[in-house]
Parts: sequence; C-alpha cells; structure tokens
Amino acid sequence: MSVRSFFDTNILIYADDNTAPAKRERALDLLGEHRRAGTGVLSLQVLQEYFVAVTRKLHLDPRLARRKVELLAEFDVVAPDVTDILAAIDLHRLHQLSFWDALILRAAKQGGCGTVFSENLQDAKEIDGLRIVNPFRRVSN
Repeated sequence: MSVRSFFDTNILIYADDNTAPAKRERALDLLGEHRRAGTGVLSLQVLQEYFVAVTRKLHLDPRLARRKVELLAEFDVVAPDVTDILAAIDLHRLHQLSFWDALILRAAKQGGCGTVFSENLQDAKEIDGLRIVNPFRRVSN
C-alpha cells in the first residue's frame, strides 16, 4: 500500500462506534493498515471534529477521547494556513461543496494524498486529483 490516504472524521468515529459493528471493524482495519504502512493522513480539523463527536454523540469520556486524539496524531497531521483556507473557499465555490468538506479536500491535497476515505463525500468522485472512497459502501449495519 503506497498511496497516501486521508481519513475524514466519520471514519475515525466509526472506529469507536459499538452500535455499528461492521463499520467499526472496517474502520479499524483501514486505520491499522495505513498506520502500519505509514500512509495515513489526518488534519487538525479532523482531530477537533473527532473529539467533539465522540464525546457528544458516543458519550466517550473526554480523558479517553483526549488520549485517542494523541494516538491519532501519530498519523501525519496537516495544519492549514491562510493559503489553505483560501484554496478551500475556491474548491467550495467551484464544486458546490460545504466549506468544511472543501477544507478536508485541501488538507488531503496538502498531505500528498491520492485517496480520501469518507462516508459523507460522493463515492468514486474525483476532485482536484483526489479519489473519494466510501469504505463502507459494501458494509451493512
């Protein structure tokens, strides 16, 4: 596995979601594969969204969620600057994406990724040289 891949927040959340066991298993497998290969990429935005979602929606203890953020930060983490914000605005306008999704794509591009794993973005679509893949398209829960 040589393709650097970006993980959208929803993939990380499913890794902790006991109510969706098939998606949880798929998310954990995918994260593990990319951790071992050194090809996983996240952004500060994803880490922030993850913490908020797992503490609010999954009721994960904030101390445990903090520790998980520390572990996830062992992936390559992209930190946006003003240029990235402006580029995300352009992607938002050009492709009619939410600004936050556009910022995810910009971070993936900055992280040298070829693939973005996301359940929220349109599966199999290619935007700005990034291939979007829904890793759950064949998983039922």
